[in-house]
Amino acid sequence: MITEYLDLLMFAALMGAILLGFPVSFAIAGVAIGFAYLGYAAGVMNLSLLGALGQRVFGVITNDVLIAIPLFVTMGVILERSHIAEDLLDTMGRLFGQLRGGLGISVVLVGALLAASTGIVGATVIAMGMIALPTMLRTGYDPRLASGLVCTAGTLGQIIPPSTLLIILSDVMSSAYQQAQYEQGKFSVETISVGQIFAGALIPGLTLVAIYILYLLVLGVIRPQDMPPAPTPEGRPGLTELAGAVAPPVVLIIAVLGAILSGIATPTEAASVGAVGAILMAGARQGVSRRLILAGVAALLILAVAAGVAPVRLQRSDAGMGAWTLGAVYGVLALLGMAAVLASLRKLAQRDVLPGAVTTTMTVTAMIFATILMASVFSLVFVGLGGDARVEQILQAMPGGATGALIFAMVLIFVLGFFLDFVEITVILLPLVAPVLILMGHDPVWLAILIAINLQTSFLTPPFGFSLFYLRGAAPPEISTGQIYAGVAPFIVLQVLCIAVIWLVPGLATWLPGLVF
Repeated sequence: MITEYLDLLMFAALMGAILLGFPVSFAIAGVAIGFAYLGYAAGVMNLSLLGALGQRVFGVITNDVLIAIPLFVTMGVILERSHIAEDLLDTMGRLFGQLRGGLGISVVLVGALLAASTGIVGATVIAMGMIALPTMLRTGYDPRLASGLVCTAGTLGQIIPPSTLLIILSDVMSSAYQQAQYEQGKFSVETISVGQIFAGALIPGLTLVAIYILYLLVLGVIRPQDMPPAPTPEGRPGLTELAGAVAPPVVLIIAVLGAILSGIATPTEAASVGAVGAILMAGARQGVSRRLILAGVAALLILAVAAGVAPVRLQRSDAGMGAWTLGAVYGVLALLGMAAVLASLRKLAQRDVLPGAVTTTMTVTAMIFATILMASVFSLVFVGLGGDARVEQILQAMPGGATGALIFAMVLIFVLGFFLDFVEITVILLPLVAPVLILMGHDPVWLAILIAINLQTSFLTPPFGFSLFYLRGAAPPEISTGQIYAGVAPFIVLQVLCIAVIWLVPGLATWLPGLVF
């Protein structure tokens, strides 16, 4: 009897190993190998399935889409370590501080800007926990509300593109979409690109920001004592100061997302543009000559446009004097851009920003890729034990047909978010449920956005929400863990409300991808 349920026991054993504190990637691989041999001994597992592991590992390592992850992480870490977030928080706090709840609104808006320019949840939560949270407490904000705001605003980096969650999710959903089409007998299959997922997530992400702000405005009327106006002894920021704080991140966001959505660059190419842009912004912030930075940015922009409009191929035998002259101009532009980048890197290294950014990038990237690789072992064994067939049977047996199956899957993802990280849920569970849900008729882009917002709640749900841990480490000692947990509860409800809005109005997730792609 036990052998019939080895697949379910395998999933339970994985959760138990993670709850016991084992490193995630080792827990995934160890449970998978253990149950593979257990299934082989029981006669229900064919070990030859593991022969596909090498091909899967090679596919992950050579996946062009996933290369964008370390580049986006680099962009976010450099922006966070160069204190650009501090300037944003200070400026926006003074801009909205006189409103009742204005400081909270500024935290949400800064969280959205940092989400679109960094996408690093931990960095955003820690930065705002150290900068904005003490200010809100001094102003008289309720500690629970202030803690919940900081945690929630920091998690916007998972739904507002670009984000590592959306990149991993796009890869998984694309594979699931192709698998669903194969099962339908289609061999000329369509795929889902990162650009489509980014476009699909943009309006829902802004919708979530609008829901948060609306909640704060209503709360300011109902419970004004929880959100008093903040004193601004330095006065409201002028237009020049406001532009100086807000314009650089906004320009970077437009450059990265605009390049992807317009089709000018692939996500990996746009991520490299973002990383270089972050280095130049951080260099200017750390004291590199602004003339050199502006000249370098202008040179790189001109080079990017000109090389697309009038490409030069000097290796051709018929290249004339005009081509060589144009090539020389392009070379000068490239050298000018390189000079600005090298000067920024040198300044960042002197200020001890670069070493920490590189170390953090390598750590985060290694964690993500180790989890993805080990999840390949887990999914192979799970399929070998018949887990995929069981999941399909469960979903198809749900009352309510396709809608009932989707509700069950969303509830399961939400519950697992209390115990598992978004990467583990994405690469272990979604390859099993997503093909079945797509076969039932759900739009893959709309489905991906619903799942993305659902996965975002995993950062806020105790006991293992990462944002809760980040804030616990950065919060003042007078903030208790219970206050942090109580503070995020209303915002978890608001995220569920946002899921309901996207469910009832699918066009919020599908209109922009359909228009652009």
